[in-house]
Order: sequence, then structure tokens, then C-alpha cells
Amino acid sequence: MKLEEIKLEKKMSWKSRGFDSAPKSLISRKLTLLLCIGCFCAGMLFTSRMSTEPEEKGLFRRATMEDGRQNLIKEDCDQKTKDGKNGPRSILGEVSKTHHAVQTLDKTISNLEMELAAARATQESIMDGAPSSESTSKKRYLMVVGINTAFSSRKRRDSVRATWMPQGEKRKKLEEEKGIIMRFVIGHSATAGGILDKAVEAEDQKHGDFLRLEHVEGYLELSAKTKIYFATAVAMWDADFYVKVDDDVHVNIATLGTTLVRHRSKPRVYLGCMKSGPVLAQKGVRYHEPEHWKFGDDGNRYFRHATGQLYAISKDLANYIAINQHVLHKYANEDVSLGAWFIGLDVEHIDDRRLCCGTHPDCEWKAQAGNVCVASFDWTCSGVCRSVERMKEVHRRCGEGENALWSATF
Repeated sequence: MKLEEIKLEKKMSWKSRGFDSAPKSLISRKLTLLLCIGCFCAGMLFTSRMSTEPEEKGLFRRATMEDGRQNLIKEDCDQKTKDGKNGPRSILGEVSKTHHAVQTLDKTISNLEMELAAARATQESIMDGAPSSESTSKKRYLMVVGINTAFSSRKRRDSVRATWMPQGEKRKKLEEEKGIIMRFVIGHSATAGGILDKAVEAEDQKHGDFLRLEHVEGYLELSAKTKIYFATAVAMWDADFYVKVDDDVHVNIATLGTTLVRHRSKPRVYLGCMKSGPVLAQKGVRYHEPEHWKFGDDGNRYFRHATGQLYAISKDLANYIAINQHVLHKYANEDVSLGAWFIGLDVEHIDDRRLCCGTHPDCEWKAQAGNVCVASFDWTCSGVCRSVERMKEVHRRCGEGENALWSATF
């Protein structure tokens, strides 16, 4: 009994001092659990703040920079508006300038492509045996004047040499100082190396003023000859203009040069006395057009084209003929053929009536009025009538004077 009382007293003594073991153990477990949960929540909160705070700061920074940029643009626009430099008219002006720049670039690219194709055509023509004695020349000339002639026209050539075409050292001086090339243009006879060819070769050795073409001469082949002339000339000489004139026409070379210089900056120029004659369907008449049906019903007229006595084309058009010579169609009349080759192209047709003056007194009246003619001939003869006998007289009365050529500046 005493033993049990002693145990009970000890137990009460521990309780009185606060050392109850069972409740203490229970409280310790709950506290640990609460601490764990608290630490977990604190960790989650800290991690969430660490992950979202930089993004929020980045967004704020980008928003600030964007606002600053918009403000700068707005200030710049406001300033330009105040200065009158960026109004609606100014914007339209900038658009117009841009459009003009694009057009200029497009034309430049087109010209480069044409020059490249011309260079290829030149190389091919040289490889095929075309004349190349002067093709290596790099000098830029004002114009190449090709005087169309025939085997039977020796006296006509001599009349031209005696009047408006300089000879010998003067012709060389004309090339070097004025940039003007002048040649009689002729092909070959049907019998290669025959008496006609030998006669021209002898004449060329004496004067040195021929351009021989890879072409068989013939009246019905004038369109082909014209095409070959331009293709050959542009391959041999680099010039601003290429001129074709008949050997029974009087020409003032200085006036021709000053006339062409006015159009030097234009890319595609076709200059002459423009006409639109009737399409002649009747066989046996002069200038009969076998392909008249292509131009419509009977009584129709041709499109505008330069009369064949004298015309000039710019380098771009000569290159075009050289590049496309194998597919350009030939009509019966060479002036019609040339005009047809330019139909559909962006070509400026220049109608200058000084290129088709009559002989005296017409040319004299115009010269007295200060309007010197470029070329003179008689319409009834499609050239100077009886040119061999009359060319000197026409030159005396219609000519510009020798000093005009050497004093001219091109």
C-alpha cells in the first residue's frame, strides 16, 4: 500500500512541474508540421516573385523605350510639319521622285541589256567574217554618215566628193576633230570578185572612203542593205547617231551635226521628214507594195515614217537593228521597212523639214531667212535631178560654206 502511494506521489509531483510526457510529444509533432507547411508556402511565394519580377521589369523597360521612340517620331513629324517639309504635297513629291528614280533605273538596265546584246552581236558578226578593220576603235563619234551608192554610180560619187564630202586629210581631220565618219556604202556583186567588185576596190584604194557590206547589191534588196548597214556601222564605230543618205542628195554636214546634237540626250530618236504615203497595190508601178494586204483595204496609207533620201537614228535604235536583224521583216520600200521596225517601240519620231528642202530657189530663201537646210533635193526625182551635172551648182547656192563645218562645235 505504501509502495503505491509513493508512486502516486511521484506522478503528481511531475505533473505539478509541467513535465507531462504524452501531451508534450503531441504538441511537438503539430508544431513541426506547421513549420514545414509554412516553409513550403514561403518558398513557393519567393520562387513566384523571383520568376515574375524580371519579366515585369522587362515589359516595363520595353514599354518605356517604345513610348520614347513614338515620342521622338511624333516630335520629328511635328517639327517637319512646322517647317513645311512633310505636308501632303511634300509626300506626293517624294513619291513622284521615287517613281522617277525607278523609271530611270529601269531605262538604265534596259540600255545596259541592249548594249550587252549589241556587244554579243558584234562579236558574232566578227566571227562570221564581217568587216572589223576599225572595230577595235574606242573613240566616241558624233555620227556615222553612210552614203548609199551602187556600182553604176561612180560619177555621182565623184560629184559628192567634189562638193559636200571632205577628201583626204580633211576627211581624217573631220573624224578626229569633229567626230564625223563619212563613207560610201556598198555591198558586193552577184559574181564575187568580178569586174564590178574590182572597180570599187580600185576606187577605194584611191579615196579610202568605202564601207563594204556582206550584201549582194540589187534594187529590190535595199531594205536588206539598210539593215546590214546599220548593223555593220554600229559594230565598227561607237557613235551617237547613224545617218543614211542617198548619193544624189546635197547635204550640209555642219548643219546636220548641230541638228543632231540637240537630240543627243534622248535615248531612242528617229529623225527625218516624216510622211505617210499611199500603199500602192497595182503591179508594175513604182514603189509597188507586194504585201499591200497587210496594211488594210485598198486606198489605205502607210504609218508615219521618214522619207528615204536622208534620215538618222540614235545608237540605241541602231543596236536594236543589229540585235534583231535576223527577224526584222523587209518590205519592198526600204524607208517603209525602217519605219516598220520601230512600230511598237518607245521611239521619238522627229519631223524636221530642213532635212528635205528643195534645191534653189527653195534652199536659198530658207538660208536668207536664217534657216539653213540640212539636205536639198528635188521631189520629182527623189534626189537632185541630173545630180552629176547639177551638184556643184546646188552646192554653190544651197551650201552652208566650208568655214561652217570647221568652226562648228558639236
